[in-house]
Amino acid sequence: MATTTATMDASAPRRNVAVDAYRGFVMLLMMAEVLRFSEVARSFPGNWFWRFLSFNQSHVEWAGCSLHDTIQPGFSFLVGVALPYSIASRVAKGKSFGNQLGHAIWRSLILIFLGFFLRSLGQPQTYFTFEDTLTQIGLGYVFLFLLGYAKEKWQWISLGAILFGYWLAWALYPAAGAGFDWQSVGVPADWTHHYSGLMAHWNKNANFGNAFDQWFLNLFPRMKPFVFNEGGYLTLSFIPTLGTMILGLIAGQWLRAAAPKIPFRKLLLAGVVGLAAGSLLHVAGICAVVKRIWTPSWTLFSGGICFLTLAAFAWIIEEKGYRKWAFPLVVIGMNSIAAYLIAHLLPDFVISSFDTHLGPGVFAFAGRALEPLMQGIAMLLVYWLILFWMYRKKLFLRI
Repeated sequence: MATTTATMDASAPRRNVAVDAYRGFVMLLMMAEVLRFSEVARSFPGNWFWRFLSFNQSHVEWAGCSLHDTIQPGFSFLVGVALPYSIASRVAKGKSFGNQLGHAIWRSLILIFLGFFLRSLGQPQTYFTFEDTLTQIGLGYVFLFLLGYAKEKWQWISLGAILFGYWLAWALYPAAGAGFDWQSVGVPADWTHHYSGLMAHWNKNANFGNAFDQWFLNLFPRMKPFVFNEGGYLTLSFIPTLGTMILGLIAGQWLRAAAPKIPFRKLLLAGVVGLAAGSLLHVAGICAVVKRIWTPSWTLFSGGICFLTLAAFAWIIEEKGYRKWAFPLVVIGMNSIAAYLIAHLLPDFVISSFDTHLGPGVFAFAGRALEPLMQGIAMLLVYWLILFWMYRKKLFLRI
């Protein structure tokens, strides 16, 4: 029995600190919304520094990319990166394929319903919507798991089929005509992001994805019929999001196969090709790079960013051995689901606790203009201390 245990431990995968740190960085960007850079920027009109921070803590209106726009693709990509390690760990523990498939289905359902729960906070009834990050991941997770057992060739083929098929469905769906009432689908009259020609198929709230949601989401109990999502987000985005996760799956397999070395050439090449391909599709007028509707070109563009970011973290932490600086990120990254829930469930509680115990206006010591920032810094510290306590107690929220 002792020999068997030793063998299983030896075959178990070594934890990749760079992946944990990258995941922690992504979650930190999400939690850092409490810093409220946009609110501070409004107090300093014309100041380039605060305007820059505000831009990168907000989603772009339609096409393009800010730092904030990289959070969801980063989180989705890292789900794929982690899968080969998860499969290897479960195989080392003697788990059968059937057992692992059952766990993947269970994880998928938990993620979907957790997304429902978070989106329903403050609502008078369950708010059935499928654009939450966790729900989007859950909808594609079982297929991702099955691809985890496929050869890399079939993973690339699956990625190509998903992206091309999704692009074709949108391209074939009729674009809005010249007399279309844009206000009826929540697009303001002064909207400056309308496309013409082939790109018109990816205009906001007048597209294949919104037509699907006008049918699908109205199958669920609602306070009022669904017509459009104010931000343009869609249920069907889980399909190209699966493409992002597949890219992560491939990256994770490269990391495991090359360990303890880092496959920098592959990661860098994939990153550059992804960025170039996504940009070229946009510039050529074939498919817009839009995160809100997760276009195929966005999958490639954001996937390129993810490959390059992973390579950077791996080079600094694994190759150069600079690990101490990353510890605060690792604390977050090893408890990413807990961090996600903290960011959604605790803000009001923490703010009210500050007011109760420290008094209102306590964070105005640097002036009213910087009060949101000072309060946000304190909130971030509270979030991290909770995660640090969980880390010390080895309390890791797993699904």
